[in-house]
Amino acid sequence: MLGTGLKMLPILAACLAVPALAAEQPPSAANRLAPFFDPATSTPKAPDADGFLQRWLLLEPIVKPNRSNTGFTGTYVRAAFAQNYFPGQFTVVPHDGEKAAANPPLQWHALDSRLFDVKLFNFAQALGKPTYGVIFWAVTVVNSPREMAKVRLAVGSNSASMWWVNGKEAAGLFGDRRMVMDDVVSRPLTLHKGRNVIRGAVINGPGLSDFCVRFIDADGQPIRDITLSVK
Repeated sequence: MLGTGLKMLPILAACLAVPALAAEQPPSAANRLAPFFDPATSTPKAPDADGFLQRWLLLEPIVKPNRSNTGFTGTYVRAAFAQNYFPGQFTVVPHDGEKAAANPPLQWHALDSRLFDVKLFNFAQALGKPTYGVIFWAVTVVNSPREMAKVRLAVGSNSASMWWVNGKEAAGLFGDRRMVMDDVVSRPLTLHKGRNVIRGAVINGPGLSDFCVRFIDADGQPIRDITLSVK
């Protein structure tokens, strides 16, 4: 019996070691993103109850060193965003997993925010990317069931940002800001029936970074009868 027990020891040791080895595996990027994001699906997504747009294509952060956020004047931010970081940065609607030809190459991620705001700091952190001194690019497609005139884009961001609707500048947020919903509201604009492309860029030095975006009507009420996609 003693000999049989000795023969079983290596087998028992191997069985006990399997959970230990599994536990040592680092969490996947999806698991690290999970507290704040879900992968976007092919099914169009409505805004949340307050009209906030939660589905976005997010580009991994572009390194743009800034030791402070106080220098984010309109002149500085416009010049920073006007630089050519990758082809089609003001025209492309990328695909999930597509690589932007930046230096170094950066990947697009199609994600649904679990919150009303999009946690850019946590997005970068989960992917092991730089979190400070960076620029984030974001794109989404708003599908409207009809032409909607005199709507406004309402934005909050931490820190400075600029936003475009169908290729035209709609809103700019400059200076050292903390994210406040509807911090800046655009002039009246028109959403076309069908597909509308919303594009944003957020620049941040030290500290957290996030944004929230929604459309409001002429009375300041959120627009909810639209859907979001990433195509």
